[in-house]
This record gives sequence, C-alpha cells and structure tokens, in this order.
Amino acid sequence: MARSRHFLITDGRFQTSAWRDILAYLALLALMIWLLVRGTASLGYNWHWYRVPVYLVDSQGGRLVAGPLLQGLVVTLKISAISLLLAFVIGLVTALLRLSGSWLGRVLARGYLEIIRNTPLLVQLFFVYFVMAPILGMQAFASAVLALSLFEGAYASEIFRSGIVSVPRGQWEAARSLGMSTWQVYRLVVFPQALRWILPPLTGQGISLIKDSALVSTIAIYDLTMQGRAIISDTYLVFEIWFVVAAIYLVLTLTLSVVVRQLENYMRIG
Repeated sequence: MARSRHFLITDGRFQTSAWRDILAYLALLALMIWLLVRGTASLGYNWHWYRVPVYLVDSQGGRLVAGPLLQGLVVTLKISAISLLLAFVIGLVTALLRLSGSWLGRVLARGYLEIIRNTPLLVQLFFVYFVMAPILGMQAFASAVLALSLFEGAYASEIFRSGIVSVPRGQWEAARSLGMSTWQVYRLVVFPQALRWILPPLTGQGISLIKDSALVSTIAIYDLTMQGRAIISDTYLVFEIWFVVAAIYLVLTLTLSVVVRQLENYMRIG
C-alpha cells in the first residue's frame, strides 16, 4: 500500500513538472513567433498562409488526396522506421562484439565505431550513394536507409553496451551458477534489467535519426524536406513552408517522446 502511494505521489509530481515544462515551452514558442513576425514585418514580407493547406491535403475528383508535404512525410516515416530498426540491430550486434571474447570481433567493432563517429553523416551518405550504391546496385532509398542505419547504429551500440555493463556482475554469476547458457543469461537476466536504463537514450537516438533523415533530400529522395524545397522553388512561400515542415518534424519527435515516456512509466511501476 505504501509503495502504491509512493508511485502515485511520484507520478503526480511528474505530471505537474511535465505540464510546467509544456507551458514554458509554449511561452517560449509564442515569444519566438512574435519576434519572427516583427522581423518579417520590417522586411516587408507578406504572409500567404491560405496557400499552404493545398500542399497538405488536396481535392481531386471530389475526394481528398495527400498533398506533396504529406507524401514526403510518408517517405520520411518509411526511411526513419526501417533505419531505426536496422540501427538497433547493428548497435546490439556491435555492442555484443565489443563485449565478446573474440579479438577479431572487438577489433572490427572498434574500427566501425571510430570510422562512423569521426566522419560527418553527409559524407557517409554521399559515399554510400555515389560509391557503394553503383557497385551493389542499390537505389537511392536503400542507400539512404543503409547510411542512416550505420550512422545511428554506431551511437546505439554504445548505449546498448553501457546498459549491459551496468548490470551487476553478481547477476551474471548467479545466472551462470544456475546453468544458463550465454543466450539465456542475456535474454532472461541482462536485457530485462538493462532495458530501463537504455530506453531513454535510445529514444533520443531515435529522435536524432528522424531529424537526420532530412539529409536524404541531398540524394534526390523526395522526403518531407525535399518536398518542401520543391514547393518553395515554385511558390516562394519560404517562411510558410519551412514553418509547416518544422512543425511536422516537431509533432513526430514529440509523439515519439510521449510514447516512450509512457512506456518508461509503465516499466517503472511494473
């Protein structure tokens, strides 16, 4: 009973803090919008927001269809989802190699980490698209997914590794004494305990991946950013379109943060 009361109090404090942060964020956002409006007014810029909705949802033949921005959003979601899944797989395998007893595995994992973390993502994207893609016969979409997966997987591997090594050594020894195999130790003992520690930083890495996916527009993939650039080149609605694109990215990242935060609360209470 006391434990339930403790969790209720903790959850209530968390909700109060969350609402306070949201209000502070909205106030800051309102201030930034006011400053921007004042700045554009001094430049003599005329806003044309009424022209924006057609690029989100359009009407053709009496039915609603997705506009260019929503079509680009679908591409962004596909690239982000596939890349995120592959990045987690690559990161987990790399972390296990670094913790393994194989000298070759540790060298390969370390070399991969150093190369990826010490070179810009844009350079890696160009290397995959212009060098590896012609050799392997990959299309632009697959090249973008591969580059993002390798880049984010390098950072995810360190998150996985730190979570695994945070499990007390006594847990490993107790599992071994029960006759568990290495796979059983990881699956039944290590990963359940490490998950609550690695989930928050993995969420941050997923948010970074969504934002980094905007770079795929440089290799002619019509994602959300590329669609925005194409619309601006045709309409000169610079501020309106970029604000809408930024708002869509913001909604994506905030939604992911809220979902993972709820999952963290569920795991903590459980």
